[in-house]
Amino acid sequence: MKVGFFADTHDNLPMIKKAVAAFNHWKVDMVIHLGDYVSPFFFKAVDDLMAELVGVFGNNDGDRLMLTARFKEKGFDLFLPPHSLNLNGHRILMLHEPFELDAFIRSGDYRIVSYAHTHVPEIRREKETLVLNPGECGGWLYGKSTLACVDLDTLEGEIIGL
Repeated sequence: MKVGFFADTHDNLPMIKKAVAAFNHWKVDMVIHLGDYVSPFFFKAVDDLMAELVGVFGNNDGDRLMLTARFKEKGFDLFLPPHSLNLNGHRILMLHEPFELDAFIRSGDYRIVSYAHTHVPEIRREKETLVLNPGECGGWLYGKSTLACVDLDTLEGEIIGL
Protein backbone atom coordinates (compact mmCIF):
# COMPACT_ATOMS: atom_id res chain seq x y z
CA MET A 1 0.00 0.00 0.00
CA LYS A 2 1.30 3.44 -0.98
CA VAL A 3 0.45 6.57 0.98
CA GLY A 4 1.03 10.14 -0.15
CA PHE A 5 1.55 12.97 2.31
CA PHE A 6 1.28 16.68 1.75
CA ALA A 7 0.68 19.79 3.83
CA ASP A 8 0.84 23.55 3.96
CA THR A 9 -0.88 23.92 0.61
CA HIS A 10 -2.02 27.44 1.60
CA ASP A 11 -4.45 27.90 -1.31
CA ASN A 12 -1.81 27.41 -4.02
CA LEU A 13 -4.21 25.69 -6.42
CA PRO A 14 -1.68 25.11 -9.25
CA MET A 15 0.70 23.30 -6.86
CA ILE A 16 -2.16 21.30 -5.32
CA LYS A 17 -3.11 20.15 -8.83
CA LYS A 18 0.52 19.12 -9.46
CA ALA A 19 0.50 17.16 -6.20
CA VAL A 20 -2.73 15.41 -7.18
CA ALA A 21 -1.23 14.51 -10.58
CA ALA A 22 1.87 13.12 -8.83
CA PHE A 23 -0.21 11.06 -6.38
CA ASN A 24 -2.27 9.69 -9.26
CA HIS A 25 0.89 8.89 -11.24
CA TRP A 26 2.30 6.89 -8.31
CA LYS A 27 -1.07 5.20 -7.80
CA VAL A 28 -1.18 5.93 -4.08
CA ASP A 29 -4.02 4.28 -2.19
CA MET A 30 -4.45 7.09 0.31
CA VAL A 31 -3.40 10.72 0.62
CA ILE A 32 -2.89 12.31 4.01
CA HIS A 33 -3.01 16.11 4.30
CA LEU A 34 -1.38 17.44 7.45
CA GLY A 35 -3.12 20.80 7.59
CA ASP A 36 -3.09 24.39 6.43
CA TYR A 37 -5.44 24.06 3.48
CA VAL A 38 -6.47 27.63 4.45
CA SER A 39 -9.84 27.82 2.68
CA PRO A 40 -12.48 25.48 1.26
CA PHE A 41 -11.57 26.22 -2.34
CA PHE A 42 -8.72 23.76 -1.76
CA PHE A 43 -11.26 21.27 -3.14
CA LYS A 44 -11.29 22.92 -6.58
CA ALA A 45 -7.83 21.42 -7.06
CA VAL A 46 -8.43 17.87 -5.79
CA ASP A 47 -11.37 16.79 -7.95
CA ASP A 48 -9.13 14.48 -10.00
CA LEU A 49 -7.59 12.68 -7.00
CA MET A 50 -7.92 8.92 -7.50
CA ALA A 51 -7.29 7.99 -3.86
CA GLU A 52 -8.93 8.37 -0.50
CA LEU A 53 -8.12 11.63 1.31
CA VAL A 54 -7.86 12.08 5.05
CA GLY A 55 -6.57 15.11 6.87
CA VAL A 56 -6.11 17.11 10.02
CA PHE A 57 -6.56 20.81 10.60
CA GLY A 58 -3.63 23.19 10.66
CA ASN A 59 -3.21 26.47 12.50
CA ASN A 60 -4.07 28.59 9.42
CA ASP A 61 -7.31 26.89 8.45
CA GLY A 62 -9.93 29.58 8.59
CA ASP A 63 -13.37 28.29 7.72
CA ARG A 64 -13.30 25.00 9.60
CA LEU A 65 -17.03 24.45 9.28
CA MET A 66 -16.97 24.70 5.49
CA LEU A 67 -13.77 22.65 5.24
CA THR A 68 -15.40 19.92 7.31
CA ALA A 69 -18.55 20.07 5.19
CA ARG A 70 -16.56 19.82 1.94
CA PHE A 71 -14.55 16.84 3.25
CA LYS A 72 -17.78 15.02 4.19
CA GLU A 73 -19.41 15.98 0.89
CA LYS A 74 -16.52 14.29 -0.94
CA GLY A 75 -16.64 11.23 1.34
CA PHE A 76 -13.33 12.10 3.01
CA ASP A 77 -12.43 12.49 6.69
CA LEU A 78 -11.03 15.55 8.48
CA PHE A 79 -9.93 15.52 12.13
CA LEU A 80 -8.48 17.69 14.84
CA PRO A 81 -4.82 16.85 15.45
CA PRO A 82 -3.34 14.76 16.82
CA HIS A 83 -5.16 11.95 15.07
CA SER A 84 -4.04 8.38 14.54
CA LEU A 85 -5.24 5.88 12.02
CA ASN A 86 -4.48 2.27 11.32
CA LEU A 87 -3.55 1.28 7.77
CA ASN A 88 -2.62 -2.31 7.01
CA GLY A 89 -1.62 -2.85 10.63
CA HIS A 90 0.50 0.31 10.80
CA ARG A 91 -0.48 3.07 13.24
CA ILE A 92 0.07 6.45 11.65
CA LEU A 93 0.02 9.63 13.72
CA MET A 94 -1.09 12.80 11.98
CA LEU A 95 -0.08 16.16 13.45
CA HIS A 96 0.14 19.65 12.09
CA GLU A 97 2.20 21.51 14.64
CA PRO A 98 5.00 19.37 16.06
CA PHE A 99 3.95 19.79 19.69
CA GLU A 100 5.17 16.80 21.71
CA LEU A 101 6.75 15.35 18.55
CA ASP A 102 9.64 13.74 20.42
CA ALA A 103 7.31 12.17 22.98
CA PHE A 104 5.16 10.65 20.23
CA ILE A 105 8.27 9.26 18.54
CA ARG A 106 9.73 7.87 21.77
CA SER A 107 6.43 6.22 22.70
CA GLY A 108 6.99 3.54 20.07
CA ASP A 109 3.23 3.46 19.52
CA TYR A 110 3.39 4.56 15.88
CA ARG A 111 5.09 3.19 12.77
CA ILE A 112 4.81 6.63 11.17
CA VAL A 113 4.74 9.98 12.93
CA SER A 114 3.84 12.65 10.38
CA TYR A 115 3.77 16.37 10.98
CA ALA A 116 3.91 19.68 9.12
CA HIS A 117 3.88 23.39 10.09
CA THR A 118 7.63 24.03 9.72
CA HIS A 119 7.44 23.93 5.91
CA VAL A 120 10.76 22.03 6.02
CA PRO A 121 10.75 18.52 4.51
CA GLU A 122 12.17 15.76 6.65
CA ILE A 123 12.23 11.99 6.55
CA ARG A 124 14.17 9.89 9.05
CA ARG A 125 14.02 6.76 11.13
CA GLU A 126 13.95 6.69 14.91
CA LYS A 127 14.27 3.00 15.78
CA GLU A 128 11.10 1.40 14.35
CA THR A 129 9.36 4.71 13.63
CA LEU A 130 9.43 6.62 10.36
CA VAL A 131 9.26 10.36 11.04
CA LEU A 132 8.21 12.57 8.18
CA ASN A 133 7.30 16.09 7.30
CA PRO A 134 6.36 16.45 3.62
CA GLY A 135 7.40 20.11 3.59
CA GLU A 136 5.33 22.79 1.97
CA CYS A 137 3.28 21.90 -1.08
CA GLY A 138 2.25 25.54 -1.50
CA GLY A 139 5.84 26.73 -1.81
CA TRP A 140 5.07 30.17 -0.42
CA LEU A 141 7.60 30.28 2.43
CA TYR A 142 10.75 28.69 0.98
CA GLY A 143 9.87 28.49 -2.70
CA LYS A 144 10.19 24.70 -2.87
CA SER A 145 7.01 22.67 -3.30
CA THR A 146 7.39 19.17 -1.89
CA LEU A 147 5.39 16.16 -0.80
CA ALA A 148 6.18 12.66 0.43
CA CYS A 149 5.33 9.12 -0.61
CA VAL A 150 5.64 6.06 1.65
CA ASP A 151 5.37 2.39 0.77
CA LEU A 152 3.77 0.78 3.82
CA ASP A 153 4.97 -2.68 2.84
CA THR A 154 8.63 -1.67 3.11
CA LEU A 155 8.19 1.46 5.25
CA GLU A 156 10.43 3.27 2.80
CA GLY A 157 9.60 6.87 2.05
CA GLU A 158 10.90 9.77 0.06
CA ILE A 159 10.47 13.50 -0.27
CA ILE A 160 9.60 14.56 -3.79
CA GLY A 161 9.90 18.02 -5.31
CA LEU A 162 7.18 19.25 -7.62
